[in-house]
Amino acid sequence: MNESLDRAEIHAAVVERYGGLARAVRDGRYVVDCDPQVFADGYFGSVAYGDSAELPEGALRASLGCGDPVAVADLKPGETVLDLGSGGGIDVLLSARRVGPTGMAYGVDATPEMVELARGHAAEAGVSNVEFLLGRIEDLPLPDAQVDVVISNCVINLSADTAQVLAEAFRVLRPGGRLGISDLIADDGVDAAQLEAAAARTGCGVGTQTASGYRGLLEAAGFADIRITPTVDAGGGLTSAIVQATKPA
Repeated sequence: MNESLDRAEIHAAVVERYGGLARAVRDGRYVVDCDPQVFADGYFGSVAYGDSAELPEGALRASLGCGDPVAVADLKPGETVLDLGSGGGIDVLLSARRVGPTGMAYGVDATPEMVELARGHAAEAGVSNVEFLLGRIEDLPLPDAQVDVVISNCVINLSADTAQVLAEAFRVLRPGGRLGISDLIADDGVDAAQLEAAAARTGCGVGTQTASGYRGLLEAAGFADIRITPTVDAGGGLTSAIVQATKPA
């Protein structure tokens, strides 16, 4: 199988899986995209948030992240923020609250059902300074230098082309813009079999990088001031981490 076909199949599988999860949320269910114990231990989901009051219940039920990137993105009133893989919209809604009515929060997701779900949550919350776009994080539907901050919550590891995702994030950031994401990283020395088993347990997969690998890809994309801070050991050679960087001014 050639590489481009392999990536297309991976993308299709991710869209199919998250479309099913979106439908489950619409049916009123809490969704778990990994071993339920991972959520119970507080590694994933809405329990990672400290600022979720007054958000729609559906947005909380749809939360599949591994941290709270909004809490470390240092968002300021009037800024424009973009969430890569916005899912049910929880991080976009939190971002909209922080940037205020003079700011703007975008979300990009490749799953039509998730985009529809997030738009419904925004309407339910009465939030108007948001826009949810259907698109791939490897090919963002935004022009160059459009946003001040890029965030993401346990999504980049799902991509089969992490380098392209980070290059796109760099492209849409304004000079001096900031990257603040939560993601899973693999421990140094984890072999392919261990990583596959951990990925099956957490629902995260093919693009998982080690800290040094992540740093190298960020540097190649052009980022500076790179900081990778492990947060919670998710077991099996995976760790949640906050990844921060800036686009040089």
